[in-house]
Amino acid sequence: MREAQFLKQNAEKWKQYEQEALKPESPDTFADRFIELTDDLAYSKTFYPNSNTTKYLNGLASRFHQKIYRNKKERSSRIISFWQYELPWIFKQYHRQLLYAFLFFIVACFLGALSAYYDDSILRVITGDAYVNQTTENIGKGDPFGIYKTGGQFNMFTMIAINNIKVAIFAFVFGIFFSIGTVLLLVQNGMMVGAFIQFFFARNLGAASILAIFIHGTIELSVIVIAGCSGLILGSSILFPKTYSRWHSLQKGGRHALKIVLGLVPFFILAAFLEGFVTRHYQVIPLWLNILILAGSLLLIVWYFIIYPLRLHKRVALLRENLNKPEDQNFILWLNKKLNSDD
Repeated sequence: MREAQFLKQNAEKWKQYEQEALKPESPDTFADRFIELTDDLAYSKTFYPNSNTTKYLNGLASRFHQKIYRNKKERSSRIISFWQYELPWIFKQYHRQLLYAFLFFIVACFLGALSAYYDDSILRVITGDAYVNQTTENIGKGDPFGIYKTGGQFNMFTMIAINNIKVAIFAFVFGIFFSIGTVLLLVQNGMMVGAFIQFFFARNLGAASILAIFIHGTIELSVIVIAGCSGLILGSSILFPKTYSRWHSLQKGGRHALKIVLGLVPFFILAAFLEGFVTRHYQVIPLWLNILILAGSLLLIVWYFIIYPLRLHKRVALLRENLNKPEDQNFILWLNKKLNSDD
């Protein structure tokens, strides 16, 4: 419909809501008004994006939003909605940076493997003599991956989890140096993995190394790449601010990148659990279970960080077309907030 008709149809309602915003009302009333206003705002943004009507509705909806959420304590559902909606919603915007991080890492893996193929000592340069000597000794004993049996299970789990989280934080923080630090970290880790795998292939243990190491490595290495993606987000927000000021772009990119890093913590804990409690039993794990763990880990990463964000954005697009038929009340409330934010 024309904007004039849209105004005529809703002007009295908006004037009433404007008066109600000045009065103490029940939270349910404010929530109902907020939902209606954001419905109107979504329609106005679609058909009259640069009009005064859209600016007016945005301001009015913001007033109700403040009334609802001012001094409101965070609910436990906020934590659930972070992983259910917020993190995948954010991450979809940065699939390109994820691709770049993956390419840096995988190319470094090939370079590490190629270097180790021609010069076996390269692994000693990367990981140190002690690590290579112990692994060589374990191979001689018929337990090539015995290094994963070192120490107690819980102690190893804790140590690996802390170390992996530190790597993720470094990958994020190093992005402030125009992404160069993050790229170097990805390359370093990629070359180490490539050289390490080549070390076993050269001793006819290639397939065994894949089955053993990637019990935990599938998730661990994937989230290191995703952490690298967060660093690239931070760096690109400085290098390519687009229509934002450089400071505003850095704030937005930094906020999103930090949320991604925080969202990785459960995945690092899961990887550490597998490394500390499962990988050490690689010799007795049935082949079918081994393959199931590897495939399930890969499916989890691909689904949550690639497929689900795409589906979530598609769902949002459909709901924006027909906000009068919400499928999920919790989701539509979350969506209404997102329609009025820059996230």
